[in-house]
Amino acid sequence: MKLNLGKTFVNGILNENPTFRLVLGMCPTLAVTTAAINGLGMGAAVIFVLTCSNIAVSLLRKIVPNQIRIPCFVVVIATFVTIVDLIMHAFLPDLHKVLGIFIPLIVVNCIILGRAEAFAFKNNVISSAVDGIGMGVGFTLALTLIGSVREIIGNGTIFGLPVFGASYSPMLVMILPPGAFLTLGSLLGLLNYLGQRRAYATKKSA
Repeated sequence: MKLNLGKTFVNGILNENPTFRLVLGMCPTLAVTTAAINGLGMGAAVIFVLTCSNIAVSLLRKIVPNQIRIPCFVVVIATFVTIVDLIMHAFLPDLHKVLGIFIPLIVVNCIILGRAEAFAFKNNVISSAVDGIGMGVGFTLALTLIGSVREIIGNGTIFGLPVFGASYSPMLVMILPPGAFLTLGSLLGLLNYLGQRRAYATKKSA
């Protein structure tokens, strides 16, 4: 059981990372990652919603009729998104203002709907919770990495702290929309290259 849960958790971070492997949730990935803290904040919101909705869907899977499962998923997800939205608005107003419309749009995030349909509706509560946490952590790490790269190059800081000296001239394009595509494309290319190298090395050693 521990091995299965461990594999389920790691799967969301490595093998089926929502951003770098499944290429899901591109809208918030490209829009909010102008800084590392933005990626971390959006990721934390997704972890909460994804984990809680997975648990709720798993608990309701034997009650909800198959024909109306998608509308039920949306209602469950919207409930937890509303909770996150209100909490962030109350306690993290600056971050809430930056993330803006992308918090409510978590309701239709294909990562969350996809995990509810593909995993939580077919598995028990514990496995569904672990899957939600793993997928959420994978998404958070991806957004934070993209945000860190864009912030370092485009602003010369990381989490608001200076990285380079005063003489550094920031590449402002990196915190503009083109910078999101450049960063994501470069990271996807690098990770695919490393994956192919690893697969080749494994095949050669066998």
